[in-house]
Order: sequence, then structure tokens, then C-alpha cells
Amino acid sequence: MKHCLLVTPGTRRRPIVVSVVAVVALCATTISAQWLRHPTPGVPRTRDGKPNLSARAPRTADGRPDFSGVWQNDGYDPTHIEGVGSPPRTVFFDLSFGLGGSPPYQPWAGELAAERKTNNSKDNPDARCLPLGPLQMLAHPLPKKIIQAPGLLVILHERNMEFRQIFTDGRSMPNDPQPSWYGYSSGKWERDTLVVETVGFHDGLWADFNGSPLTDHARMTERFHRPNFGTLEIQVTIDDPKAYTRPWTVNVNQHIALDADLLEYACLENEKDVPHLVGK
Repeated sequence: MKHCLLVTPGTRRRPIVVSVVAVVALCATTISAQWLRHPTPGVPRTRDGKPNLSARAPRTADGRPDFSGVWQNDGYDPTHIEGVGSPPRTVFFDLSFGLGGSPPYQPWAGELAAERKTNNSKDNPDARCLPLGPLQMLAHPLPKKIIQAPGLLVILHERNMEFRQIFTDGRSMPNDPQPSWYGYSSGKWERDTLVVETVGFHDGLWADFNGSPLTDHARMTERFHRPNFGTLEIQVTIDDPKAYTRPWTVNVNQHIALDADLLEYACLENEKDVPHLVGK
């Protein structure tokens, strides 16, 4: 706001007042249009009024844990510059961080992942405004919003305004699902944990930014658990015998983002970078 007002010597008082009012009104309109305040309702507080993130997780009318809210991936450092210093410690960029070592690739999959990484991940769907796929969606640094309703859980992602549906109405998995970027997901409750099975992926998805592949043989099992108000634990197991020698598991835990909402993100709007993605 302080940069919006310019008063020069020798200006008469009345025009100053008019100018100040006009400029302040213009700046206030501009600033208020940048973002709307969305206080998160029902936030538990400590005695000093701060959010109590360790408080009990909320529950739905039917007694299930409520995962609703805006969530941000843990472990992402937005100040890190790719290629400078140590690699960013996040599953989104490199599965080996979450696995404590290299993924158990089939030979061809390991060669493909190495080639993609050497080629600076220029063909990553994320770089070309294509859907992320299920694991990159959860691990992506941009926020996601969960909406939980009877029989359905929806994950909205800020990145390119993507969404994913998880059916919790007891339906069985289809025998031959239509291949898609996010597959077909069905969940069931095991006490306070939602266990989600997903099948029916497109062949050739990327599990991380470096290019670890997922194929049309992949089956993903997720376990969603909210131990307290501020934390959402998500354990992901990938069983893809076409690309890996055994199943592997990573955690992509989230922390709640209070007083926030998703922004519109149109990946291809005014896009000028793709022609410059030449790789190595």
C-alpha cells in the first residue's frame, strides 16, 4: 500500500486529498482483487488463540474421519533451486528419497528412468501441461483440496485444475476399466483408515519428476489416515510387475493449509516454454 501513494512538494491541499482518495481506492481495489480471505471454519485453538494442529481430527456425521480441507505436501523446500547444491529432498522429484535407495526397477525401466533423468526430464507430462498421474499429484508441491461426501471423496489439485474421484460407496472394481491418467479408484474403511485401490492407468505414466515409469499393469494402494487436525498421512504402495521387480511403498504426508484456497492455474495460458525443452 505504501508504494501506491506519491505526494510531491508544491501540490495544493485539495487536489492532494482527491488524488490520495482516488489512488488509495484504486490500490485497495487492486489488492483486494488479488486474493480473498477464506478463514477456515472449525479450527481448534490453544489458549493463546493459535491453531491447535495436534487436536483431534474432525469427523463426519457418520463418525468417519473427515479428510476435508486444503493440504500441502510435506518435505518440499520452495527455496531450493534444482541443480544447485544437494537435490531437493522430496518424493515428487525422486522416488529414491522416499524409498531409501533406488526403486526396484526391471532392467528396461531402470534404463528408461536413467535416460529421462539425463535428458533433464524434458518429456515429463508436468512440463507439457498434461495430467500428472496419481503419485505425482499427491507429491506435487502445489496444494490440493479434499472434499469428502457420503460415498465419494474428491481430490482437487491446483495444478492445471485437475481432479480425481475416489468412490467409497462400496462398489467393486471394474474388470476392464477405461485406461486413464488417474485410473479408477475405490475405497473402503478399515477402522479410521481409508484404503484405496486404483487400477486402469495409461501405459507410460511418470511416478516421479525424474521419470520412474508406471505402466498399465500398475495397481496402487493408498492408506489415508488423519492422526490429528493438522496432519494427513498417505502411504502409497505400487505393485507394477511390468516395471518393477517387487512392490514398493512411499509416504507422501500432507499438512493442513489454513485460511487458504486453491487458485486458478491454467498451465497452457500464455505458454512459451515447451519449444525450449530440448533436454541435454
